[in-house]
Amino acid sequence: MSANCQHHNPHNGHDHDHGAAAASADPRYRRILWVAVLVNAAMFLVEIGAGVQSGSASLLADAIDFLGDAANYALSLWVLAMALAWRARAALVKGVSMLAFGGLVVARVAWGAWQGVPPEPLTMGTVGVLALIANLGVAALLYAYREGDANMRGVWLCTRNDALGNVAVMIAALGVFGTGTVWPDLAVAAAMAGLAITGGWSVIRQARQELASTASPAGEGH
Repeated sequence: MSANCQHHNPHNGHDHDHGAAAASADPRYRRILWVAVLVNAAMFLVEIGAGVQSGSASLLADAIDFLGDAANYALSLWVLAMALAWRARAALVKGVSMLAFGGLVVARVAWGAWQGVPPEPLTMGTVGVLALIANLGVAALLYAYREGDANMRGVWLCTRNDALGNVAVMIAALGVFGTGTVWPDLAVAAAMAGLAITGGWSVIRQARQELASTASPAGEGH
């Protein structure tokens, strides 16, 4: 759900279409996206379980991030060779989902602040390390495509930035361990929720611009 997980260029739809078609013609890139889908879906399940068990809001927020990314990579596979209008509609759905996920995390942070019970830091830290390894592995696979079209570059940046979120969860675990309070965990979760909400609005704005461009004479045929 990172704010930088945006794959569209509203000012260059024609070139972007050709770039997406080139990407879809690369079977290795498609295989890497499938690996990314599976890794992110698996880590979503791991972090949801660990988040519930440990009582960590930041782990739950990171789990939702993994779910969003799994859907994001699957969406990239699905619309890779489609026209700009379809990619924009898919992005619109993604943006609304990011807003909804961000709202859920905000509610969880508020509930955690009211309860005031610190999470279990060892589980937080261990799963945070596992999540970091998973994201770095996917980022390494995508590294060769980082200078491709906007879609390919966006996918790589998304994964790279998510690794920073994993580091934040690990820092939150240290904070909870050191202070014995819930606040480091809630602070990281709130920051993740903020990224999801701002990123969601940004994706929605960009998708609406692209839909408007495809409706204009200059956007026809793309």
